[in-house]
Amino acid sequence: MKQLDDFYLKQYEPVKAVFLALKEIILKQDDDITHILKYGMPFFCYKGKMFCYLWIHKKLKQPYIGIVEGKHFDEPYLIPEARSRMKIMLFNADEDLPLEQIKFVIQKALNLYKSGSIKV
Repeated sequence: MKQLDDFYLKQYEPVKAVFLALKEIILKQDDDITHILKYGMPFFCYKGKMFCYLWIHKKLKQPYIGIVEGKHFDEPYLIPEARSRMKIMLFNADEDLPLEQIKFVIQKALNLYKSGSIKV
């Protein structure tokens, strides 16, 4: 767990605060969500299956949530970029987080896994 904690501690403000808030929001959405470090980034899994992660956009330098199965979502605030499977939700670290949008997307991702559409 130390490496995972170190990931958050190494971030600069205000990105650190955004990541810590996102971590809490995501973990509170379901008791079966676990939190691991994979590929050097914090991943959130539902019953062992990766469903989202946190990272910083290389060009824009903004924190984001990556939704692993984002291709199934049509929300305009989810960006596919050059990915075929994943979509990202960017955040301005100097603004309040859009809590309802975040919770909606996380619940939608969880429902996709719970429905059996994605093998867990």
